[in-house]
Amino acid sequence: MKNGMKTALLLGALSGLLLLLGEILGGQQGLVLAFGFAVVMNFVSYWFSDKIVLRMYRAQEVGPEHPLYQLVSRLARQANLPQPRVYVIPSLSPNAFATGRDPSHAAVAATQGILQILDERELEGVLAHELAHVRHRDILISSVAATIAAAIMMVARMGQFAAIFGGGRSDDRGGSNPIGLLFTIILAPVAAMLIQAMISRSREFAADAGGAAIAGSPYGLADALRKLEQASKQIPLDANPATSHMFIVKPFTGAGLLALFSTHPPTEARIQALLQPR
Repeated sequence: MKNGMKTALLLGALSGLLLLLGEILGGQQGLVLAFGFAVVMNFVSYWFSDKIVLRMYRAQEVGPEHPLYQLVSRLARQANLPQPRVYVIPSLSPNAFATGRDPSHAAVAATQGILQILDERELEGVLAHELAHVRHRDILISSVAATIAAAIMMVARMGQFAAIFGGGRSDDRGGSNPIGLLFTIILAPVAAMLIQAMISRSREFAADAGGAAIAGSPYGLADALRKLEQASKQIPLDANPATSHMFIVKPFTGAGLLALFSTHPPTEARIQALLQPR
């Protein structure tokens, strides 16, 4: 309940940030438009965020004849979960994520790269981690956060164009509002990333532990995380930053300021938590 309340507050903060951007860019009319946009985005996020994210990465659904489907199906039975849809992402960068609004409408996606570099025991650990997200009902939260954050970043880009071409809201003296534009262009996307990180980081540890319980051992996932940490740096995924928190490991290398807002705990800390005697 406490975690649910925290998540609801953070998702509300994301929506509030979208409203504030609308007010800065368009005054009262912008606020009203942003409110309508936020309502639509939350509706779309609930019903269609899984389809949006899967299409974003050109994920292709596979059936019972595919080894990935068979492995997911076996783990879903072990976890007492409904059979999720299974997708392969055409990318050599090794990664995976789960999405959907509830366990009955879940989907698990893995890249071609992860299928190539992990053995069956390691892949089982990764897929069990994703099914733990499904069991914990993290997938709706992650998908909604991704959709709203993407909208915030889109509006921030509109603010950049407004600054370049002299648009945007003016203050009472008739001049442009530099503080408002600074917030729109720089601070709003950073705030969205920070809120996403707060939503995601604690859930990764819980999903690691839950995945180990589903798979029956923590060692497959621990070994997979070691491999993925290195391989994802060598072959980063061309990922939308708004969806980075959905993947099992960071899809791109964070450096400088970006590393401060990482949506994932340090991989070594995750491995230590997995292997800690219980």
